[in-house]
Amino acid sequence: MRLRSTPIKAALILFFCLVVQVQAPSLSAQLPDPAALAPSTAPNPLSDTTVNPGKVLLFELEAKFAKDVLARGGAAFADWFAEDGVALGNGQQPAIGRVAIMKSSNWDPKLYQLTWTPTEAVLGPSGDIGYTWGHFEGHSKDANGNPVTTSGRYITIWRKQPNGAWKVVLDAGANEPAAAGDCCKVTP
Repeated sequence: MRLRSTPIKAALILFFCLVVQVQAPSLSAQLPDPAALAPSTAPNPLSDTTVNPGKVLLFELEAKFAKDVLARGGAAFADWFAEDGVALGNGQQPAIGRVAIMKSSNWDPKLYQLTWTPTEAVLGPSGDIGYTWGHFEGHSKDANGNPVTTSGRYITIWRKQPNGAWKVVLDAGANEPAAAGDCCKVTP
């Protein structure tokens, strides 16, 4: 018997294939201008025929999430998670629950800048859960002050909370070789 695919099943399959790495470097150094790293906004309905209200909502959530993280670093990253949220890091134990995520997401935006751009967003038929996936980059400096960029793919699963707010319930990603993200960047 064949199972019918749903957006949530697809997100869960992708979830099991990905892990995220968000690490803060130990050396302070000047990083790229945050304005140059700002994430893109919601998709353009004139150039993207798949635009629907759910996709726009999730892209807007991602833009707010990314802007907050760019400004406030790891503290902002943790603030966007649900109490029962999960963050998966490369080669690390899962951070389960907002308290554990806060402890593992303690980077300063002056030392490390995490940016991302969603490629796709799907809101489930119930309208209270959905996922986004896309490309992320981490910018820092090594011990000699040389720029270091890590990049990869991520998936974020969002769930509407009882109070109406949207929170991240799962965030995972996988690092990739430099410039591998050029294949999937959204162009205006």
